[in-house]
Amino acid sequence: MKRLRTAVIGAGYMGRFHADKFAAIDSAELVAVVDSDASRATETDYKPWLGKIDAACVAVPTKFHFQVVKDCLEAGVHVLVEKPMATTLAEADALLALARARGLVLQVGHLQRFNPAFQALAAQEGKPLFIDIERLAPFKARGTDVDVVLDLMIHDLDLVLALARAPVEQVSASGFRVLTDAIDIANARIEFADGCIASVSASRVSQVPVRKLRVFRHDAYVSANLQEQRLRHVRKGGDGIVESEQAFERADELRAQAEAFLQAVRGRAAPLVTGEQGRDALALALQVGRLVEERLARHEA
Repeated sequence: MKRLRTAVIGAGYMGRFHADKFAAIDSAELVAVVDSDASRATETDYKPWLGKIDAACVAVPTKFHFQVVKDCLEAGVHVLVEKPMATTLAEADALLALARARGLVLQVGHLQRFNPAFQALAAQEGKPLFIDIERLAPFKARGTDVDVVLDLMIHDLDLVLALARAPVEQVSASGFRVLTDAIDIANARIEFADGCIASVSASRVSQVPVRKLRVFRHDAYVSANLQEQRLRHVRKGGDGIVESEQAFERADELRAQAEAFLQAVRGRAAPLVTGEQGRDALALALQVGRLVEERLARHEA
């Protein structure tokens, strides 16, 4: 089977990890690692490669996503792009239209969808009643080109949408600037048309990292430790409360994501995280960010 000629465009923090994964996968031939900083790449310009590659992983700063992905799609190159897929919905819609017109795979890098614990949680039957997610991280200069909603919370907004599987009916949000001029801590309450409610919190100014995900259903709830890839179940039984734990074989989500992308390219099939789903997460993140900014404007005036 022909190996897919692949390039990684953007060799910053995440790009270097992406390059390592694609280089280790037999079905791919990593032919170029491109970055404007020549010290960390094999090439400084991606455009000469566009007629020579089958697929690209785009991990440049968010503000450059649209132009780079657009150039790749116009050249007939399948794309895996880091989240958020673009900076505006207009950009996202243009990329989706271009991918559809060219019959190309456009996958968005919402990595936790490849976590086996989350996949098992999402596969469980029963409508979620309440979803509670908390993601706290110490401050890092990396990622501050966007606010905490587009940097961190968007991961969990994507997970909420994947779990709820219902239209969003109402959103309220609050947040604050702490160490940067952008939003550094935020909370969103999302109400879905079927009655499910989600509370999503994100901070990039925490002293210690925290990752919590709990899903409440009728007569049961599940607590997910996505870092350890474990689930803890609490159910209402005939003789009282029944507790159990479920552990999964440690998985490399980044490699799983790369392999799924290449498989989708070979089959011209929909990837696990489609461009449309990436667009939905972006739309919700932009709405949360707008609501936070509006609230801050009222109170900072």
